[in-house]
Amino acid sequence: MRISRSTYYYKPMPEKDETFELMNLLDEEHTKRPFYGVRKMTEFLNREGYYVGKDRVRNLLRRMGLEAICPKKNLSRKRKNHKVYPYLLRGVEMVRPNQVWSTDITYVRLLEGFAYLVAIIDWFSRYVISWSISNTADVDLCMEALEKSLKYEKPEIFNTDQGCQFTSDKFTGKLRDNNIKISMDGRGMMFDNIFVERLWRTVKYEDIYIRGYETISESRTGLKKYFEFYNNERYHQSLNYKTPWEFYAGIAKMELSTC
Repeated sequence: MRISRSTYYYKPMPEKDETFELMNLLDEEHTKRPFYGVRKMTEFLNREGYYVGKDRVRNLLRRMGLEAICPKKNLSRKRKNHKVYPYLLRGVEMVRPNQVWSTDITYVRLLEGFAYLVAIIDWFSRYVISWSISNTADVDLCMEALEKSLKYEKPEIFNTDQGCQFTSDKFTGKLRDNNIKISMDGRGMMFDNIFVERLWRTVKYEDIYIRGYETISESRTGLKKYFEFYNNERYHQSLNYKTPWEFYAGIAKMELSTC
């Protein structure tokens, strides 16, 4: 079958416990200080007693999909095979539900391993339209959340970062087929997708870090309950202490603006 003997007998080595410890520490520190780059993250781990080099820290951050949110060089450089769309939201006032949706992926730590969580949020109301969780951060994870959200409504503009999942023809094609305008953040620009960044901080501190989920199945069940609470019961100061659902459904009225 043209398969080498070494390939046939190869058994993948399980991840070391220390690797998960490092990833969890990096996740917590990134949630607190998302502007820390590789060098400061390396210094942070060294001060915590984990003597690792910046190359290992860089590899772990890439594996987790974490990147410092600060201006970087070559911001105009586009991906070789995927079209990158311009950012359409600068100076745009949010005045109604389904005007702008946005999405992002974040790392979710488990007892033994990790998963990836994607969510789609309405900018005006902060309402979480849909979400999905998986052990891989591929385009299928993002498509699952997108297809669930489009069963109910569709936005005028959909904003993402320049991750390969969101610039893929599969994802952008679905948006174009539904006549949705596509907007993409500038590389490393913190405030272009600030509402999703705030959502991740809230979800992690109010649920993920507290619950300590052991498996993807358990985290899926727990997050379902949390997002129901977040949408329907959690009061938001920025929404005049109303819930996202009250704004999304038009029950509450208030002039909101972008950050």
